[in-house]
Amino acid sequence: MTTLQFRITLCTTAIAALSLSGCESVKVWPFDGKNTPPQARTIANATEYQCTGGKRFHVRNVDNGAAMWLIYPDREVSLPKAASGSSRYTNGVAVLEINGNEASLSDGPTINYTGCKAAGK
Repeated sequence: MTTLQFRITLCTTAIAALSLSGCESVKVWPFDGKNTPPQARTIANATEYQCTGGKRFHVRNVDNGAAMWLIYPDREVSLPKAASGSSRYTNGVAVLEINGNEASLSDGPTINYTGCKAAGK
């Protein structure tokens, strides 16, 4: 490497370092280990339920109550009504029970949401 190439490389590196030093608020690397809370999102025609422990999910009424569309932050699931006149919806794994503005949800061994209330109601 010649002296000229070395100086150009050194100057370029110094300029880049100085220009980025004032950009503390710019998030270049998304996996920084900081615990950033998920952004609240609004889902059209869905009711948000907020549960104990800060858990939340959304539900959309489908086919005039014949089923509920369960919307998790990472996936969506259809839950048919368990029986006519019932307020229980299940697909054989997930179970959603809605009583007025309150709900409970269990889905497999890891999801058990209790004390859920419809947001804003």
